[in-house]
Amino acid sequence: MSTSPKPLTEEVTAPQASPAVAVAVADADAPDRRRWWVLIVIAIAQLMVVLDVTIVNIAMPSAQRDLGFSDGNRQWIVAAYALAFGSLLLLGGRLADLFGRKIAFLVGIAGFAGSSALAGAAPSFEVLVTGRVLQGLFGALLAPAALAVLNVTFTTAKDRARAFGVFGAIGGAGGAFGLLLGGLLTEHLSWRWTLYVNLVFAVFAFAGGLALMRKGAPAVRPGLDLPGTVLGSAGLFGLVYGFANAETYDWSSPMTWGTLTAAVLLLTGFAWWQTRTPHPLLPLRVLADRTRGASFLVMAIASAGLFGVSLFLTYYLQSSRGFTPVRTGLAFLPMMGSLMVVAQLSISVLLPKIGPKILVPLGLLTSAAGLALLTALDLNSGYAAGVLPGLLLIGSGIGLSLPPAMSLSIHGVGVEDAGVASAAVNTMQQVGGAIGTALLNTLAASAATAYLAGRSSTPATVAQAQLHSYSTAYWWSAGLFVTGAVIAALTFHQGRPEGGEPSAPLVHM
Repeated sequence: MSTSPKPLTEEVTAPQASPAVAVAVADADAPDRRRWWVLIVIAIAQLMVVLDVTIVNIAMPSAQRDLGFSDGNRQWIVAAYALAFGSLLLLGGRLADLFGRKIAFLVGIAGFAGSSALAGAAPSFEVLVTGRVLQGLFGALLAPAALAVLNVTFTTAKDRARAFGVFGAIGGAGGAFGLLLGGLLTEHLSWRWTLYVNLVFAVFAFAGGLALMRKGAPAVRPGLDLPGTVLGSAGLFGLVYGFANAETYDWSSPMTWGTLTAAVLLLTGFAWWQTRTPHPLLPLRVLADRTRGASFLVMAIASAGLFGVSLFLTYYLQSSRGFTPVRTGLAFLPMMGSLMVVAQLSISVLLPKIGPKILVPLGLLTSAAGLALLTALDLNSGYAAGVLPGLLLIGSGIGLSLPPAMSLSIHGVGVEDAGVASAAVNTMQQVGGAIGTALLNTLAASAATAYLAGRSSTPATVAQAQLHSYSTAYWWSAGLFVTGAVIAALTFHQGRPEGGEPSAPLVHM
């Protein structure tokens, strides 16, 4: 008998198994001896995907100066990645089931590396956005494949808990690490290295995946919902595009309201199709429960506000206050630290005691209060007295609200829908972030234009216009959080969730 571990998908169905076959079955069911090496490979891949949510934010002012794109277009650097990643994540999970987890993982890694190289070498804004879209596309294939490999590699409860603990820690800390690494690379090398660095991660992840991962896909291969993918992705793109171009074409222009109307029609068609197709991309029964559906909506709204904060505060710190990229990355760490600490407290202590109906609205209102503090920032505001209190409130509020909301979004879901519900959680975060970034950037750019109307464009006036645009974005972000709080307060059930404590999910910034 070979001493190599058998593939985890191997099955023996002989009516009367011989002793040799029985030993082989036992070996197949035993934990994979290389599972901890596989975890390292998956951790590298997960870190690469999570980094790209935040690492480029710190480099944005440098990239804008280098490529010369406008304030109205800057949101596409963030939104292009988030939109492609979020809208295709459900399809990526289906493709991993159809063609095999290992193949999907390796193709995702290779494609992510290639698109990162394209974006890093971009000679123009258009090429950079194209690279970011491709990053999101291949990330949507890579992320669910990595999670699926993790799920089948760790077969015992104890090992699986440890593995998912590592995976979750990377998801939480990756955003903070991305901010710091983005600052270091931008300041000491170039903004392009915030994209090139993915090649280093990809080499190790691809080599490890090729050598260590087992081939295999589920015995029952799911059907692909291509019409649903087209309708859903086109509808989401229309929403982002419509909000993003409102500043260019004006809200009364057919290019704005026409695009938004078409987006609503496409998403309505998507919802209708999901009730007709035998293999829906997102079974609507996942959203049918009142509390669960409200949780998805709250996550999308909160993510919309949070993505905007990181973008505009980065510009304030670097452009208005003269912070270096490294110092900017460090400035965000208290917010990320408070988010991670409070998230653990909320999911393990507060949620079982007081329930989500109080906890989630309280957290969202706390974040709204932090954003209200940021609206008072001016050209002379100090970090400790001006910026830090708002960041701590925002981070603490997100830690209080999002983990319970995410737990409720998958609580009570049937086994057959567990995978699609988990993918939908990330979809709502990323798509909410893309829409929020586009909307808030449009509102901020419009505010700056309105401020400059009738005034001479002196450096001092332009600086005040930028402050006014940031303040506008913070107020609207605060409004989004308040809206989420009202929805949660009106729709969530009183008391703790039934069926025991939910496990802590991942929170990505």
